[in-house]
Amino acid sequence: MRGSRLISGLLAGGLATAALAAAGPTVSSAVPLRPGVHAAASATAARLTLPPPTGPDDVGTVALRLVDDSRHDPWVPAQAYRELMVSVFYPARDAAAYPVAPQMTPAAAKHFDASLGTPVHQGLNIKPGAADWGATMTHSHQGAPVAAGRHPVVLYSPGLGDPRTLGTTFAEDLASRGYIVVTVDHTYDASEVEFPGGRVEPFKLPLDGDPIATLKKVMSVRVADTRFVLDRLSTLPYGLGAAVDPARIGMAGQSAGGFTALQVLHDDPRVRAAANLDGTVGFDQDDGGPGLSPLAESGLRRPFLLMGSQASDHHTVRSWEALWDHSTGRRRDLHLRGSAHHTYTDLESLAPQLKTDADTGWIDSSRAVAEQRAYLAAFFDRWLRGRDDGLLDRPSPRYPDVTFVR
Repeated sequence: MRGSRLISGLLAGGLATAALAAAGPTVSSAVPLRPGVHAAASATAARLTLPPPTGPDDVGTVALRLVDDSRHDPWVPAQAYRELMVSVFYPARDAAAYPVAPQMTPAAAKHFDASLGTPVHQGLNIKPGAADWGATMTHSHQGAPVAAGRHPVVLYSPGLGDPRTLGTTFAEDLASRGYIVVTVDHTYDASEVEFPGGRVEPFKLPLDGDPIATLKKVMSVRVADTRFVLDRLSTLPYGLGAAVDPARIGMAGQSAGGFTALQVLHDDPRVRAAANLDGTVGFDQDDGGPGLSPLAESGLRRPFLLMGSQASDHHTVRSWEALWDHSTGRRRDLHLRGSAHHTYTDLESLAPQLKTDADTGWIDSSRAVAEQRAYLAAFFDRWLRGRDDGLLDRPSPRYPDVTFVR
């Protein structure tokens, strides 16, 4: 599975990223990050579009800085707190009165572009300057009021090296179907995280030493981050905390984020179901042996979904096989024919606009997006809402690329 090789190769690749000049940290626990005018880009840079969500609800969004002062930052021990950025997408009312938010904030977009071609984004086949990343707009309205009622929640964790913003397509679509979706940046293992005031914190994982030990720490930090976010859900500002239904929480993630989602499902009873999008659950490049995770060895007792790329399923991926065999919870294994590792990110729809595959395979982009959306919504509807359309039970002629792995 390429997810395993990606994270192992990144740590072995000698990535050197210098921290940008930083403003002093603020101390508030929830600070809105407002979009600004995007930085100037080359006249030849492409302006990209994201697919619109398909649900009946308008979507609102806010970005928040959350501070965990109960622990020092594990990657920067001199920092006496751990700070995260999250974006919350939610069903909104009166959305037309509020501006549409950009996918990436200005400084983050500039840094993301500069990081293309470096080991942190190896395999994407996108050149710096090819796109005006700061000009890509979401379909979500900044600061719109949340719709009345209590809503199920899904957390999203991105792949190692990726910013949370590459999960926007996933988040917006579920939000348009009535979910509150919280996308999480794991500071210092994302290519960059922009905090209020334009301060950017880049990737800072250690690149020497034992890669298995480093990846074990990565997962430990990610799980702690996620459980902290779970702790904060009921206190989210702008009426969002009151709109969260704490009895209906799920999680999803891509690559290392998929591993994170399943590990949190294992560790935290507040999460009822989780989806892993092409993420190994082993620590070493061979995806097994001494790097097989305790999660794979102990299995899961609650519902989970595996969605893999073309050659990834529980018969071909050693850690998935172990997880499958040791689990007693309800489970489903699907893959998309012709897909690749980054099919399960926003790059599936953005890369064709740049005329590159960006590790997204040969599957038709519009079909891939529609199929992911349909099956992920069916999964969370079944386990968080008690709604079952039968889509997860058998192949459907409406979605010809989806393979059910038995």
